[in-house]
Amino acid sequence: MPANDASGDMIQGMLDMLILKALSLAPMHGWGITDRIHQWSDEALAVNQGSLYPALYRLKRQGFIASEWRTTENNRRARYYALTAAGRRQLAAEQRGWERLSRGIQLVLGMQP
Repeated sequence: MPANDASGDMIQGMLDMLILKALSLAPMHGWGITDRIHQWSDEALAVNQGSLYPALYRLKRQGFIASEWRTTENNRRARYYALTAAGRRQLAAEQRGWERLSRGIQLVLGMQP
């Protein structure tokens, strides 16, 4: 993988935050989550199924999301995931942490020798 390939492996915490953000608007199935993240990132981020479903199971175990079987727009059964109240609080906390971290990184990168 080239060093400048931003669509490579994501840090677990970042993936969890992005999933929670994707679900903050409406419940959706796994493919919808990956598609939303891909679109919102201007196609810079790609979440593979091998990372998505373990993250969804982990978030569900932690009580941040809930799931139920529904019928999709294409008349197929799929598991839909929704943000819980605890998930909304977790998303807010993770966003604050990410903003602090990204500000710190920008400060370091902006330093001139």
